[in-house]
Amino acid sequence: MSNLPFRAAAATAPEPLGNDVAVDLYDTTLRDGTQQEGIALTVADKLRVAQTVDALGVGFIEGGWPGANPKDTEFFRRAAEGELHLERALLTAFGMTRRPRSDAASDPVLAALLDAATQVVCMVGKASSLHVTEALGTTLDENLAMVADSIRLLRSEGRRVFFDAEHFFDGHAEQEAYALAVVEAAVEAGAECVVLCDTNGGAMPDRVGRVVRQVIDRVRAVTPAGVSQPAQVGVHVHNDTDCAVANSLVAVQAGATHVQGTINGIGERCGNANLVSLVANLKLKLGLDVVGDDDLIHLTSAAHSVAEVMNLTPDPQAPYVGAAAFAHKAGLHVSALAKRADTYQHIEPERVGNSLRLLVSELAGRSTVVLKGAGFGLDLAERPDVVNRVLARVKELEHAGYTFEAADASFELLIRDESGVAPPTAFTLESFRSIVERRGDGRVVAEATIKLWVGEERLIGTGEGNGPVDALDQAFRAAVAGHFPALAKLHLADYKVRIVDANAGTGATTRVLITSTDGEQEFTTVGVSTNIIEASWRAMADAYTYGLLRAER
Repeated sequence: MSNLPFRAAAATAPEPLGNDVAVDLYDTTLRDGTQQEGIALTVADKLRVAQTVDALGVGFIEGGWPGANPKDTEFFRRAAEGELHLERALLTAFGMTRRPRSDAASDPVLAALLDAATQVVCMVGKASSLHVTEALGTTLDENLAMVADSIRLLRSEGRRVFFDAEHFFDGHAEQEAYALAVVEAAVEAGAECVVLCDTNGGAMPDRVGRVVRQVIDRVRAVTPAGVSQPAQVGVHVHNDTDCAVANSLVAVQAGATHVQGTINGIGERCGNANLVSLVANLKLKLGLDVVGDDDLIHLTSAAHSVAEVMNLTPDPQAPYVGAAAFAHKAGLHVSALAKRADTYQHIEPERVGNSLRLLVSELAGRSTVVLKGAGFGLDLAERPDVVNRVLARVKELEHAGYTFEAADASFELLIRDESGVAPPTAFTLESFRSIVERRGDGRVVAEATIKLWVGEERLIGTGEGNGPVDALDQAFRAAVAGHFPALAKLHLADYKVRIVDANAGTGATTRVLITSTDGEQEFTTVGVSTNIIEASWRAMADAYTYGLLRAER
């Protein structure tokens, strides 16, 4: 598809801001992101994520809160000792203002920030009068002093200071004058960036734009004499209304030059602004060179890599980087895409390291089959009889419970079979038997026996496994040992079971998707039956056959 015509920019794209506008990207995956339920990183994990994010070209990486827990303290220690090699981003430590009615010079949180030995410190302070009086239990004037004292101390020690104005948008709605006074105190004390936080995630885009413009004007008005450049205004937005990315973009269009977010939008409650989407939107839609073209190509792999470290399944519907972001199923769409790549795509997927996917289903048309066949090295453009047979067979199988959207390997075998270029049958099943035994010591062991033919030779194999599918796999490998050495590299990567007709109870049709790897590439096969072992065997048989086909290429 990369050779098809594609317009340089969509007609509906917003007016670009231009490359002369500089916007800093600030990643808080390792601090705010790790507050998401179910995420627990080791120090080694955090170092690995930081290295991945650095390669994207962001300006700042927030490593955590030194002193708040042993893990974050160790992370900054190991980073300072040379275990973290950031080539482009500046490592940033996060903390809060001094405690009420105390001295900044003796405050343990500020001491831990200094001990972290980072050039940049991001400090959070209250910008909501409600939070000052109720959560902190102090006076409004004392809170202003806490902000100013803390920033001055860090600045006197040579640190660059960003100030996160927590609950700013809520505070601005409660008592506008006080929220602005907090920002003024931070700027006058030497903060080089004030970050307006939508901590509860409830702000709407139109209000974000108005408030950001007001704060920018106020910051310019209170910039201390002798300071040539006013403090930057940035945003830190949460996603409780599903508006975090939109709010961040509106803020930039209103003049904000600093944007905070997390990779894949992870974070507490509904998450943070998705930095992956922000990078792509700022670069491709607003025309801002926040990262280079070569960096943008790694966006998809970076998003998936961070998800993997955090033991999260990448969202297939994630904009730009999801597996389905450029997936097309309807025959009408595919037919148009065959003529021009931008008919149903807003960008070229390769720009963000993703790729076009054509999904095969009962909705597929002739163009889908022809284009998929071309991807397999088969020219079906002048073979309408084959295309019609493939479509008929797909519709018949999907009616029975099969799905080929995620099972490209099984679909390639099907299309090769119908086109007459299928590989010779490597083996033919005669029968298999599987039993599960619970032994006296409490162990549950599965055993399987399989009988099959390879050419004129009848083979029998037995195997034990953790379950009947594993046992059947072991039995198959034992039976064909020495015949197909390429299968030694083939291993199970994932196994998924789906009940197709749940209303049928225990007699329901079962669909099994098996993802296998030969060490170079992963591929998925599908099997369907009312018996889960039979469904698994059908998916496994396709996996063995496809693995052998790949080995011959």
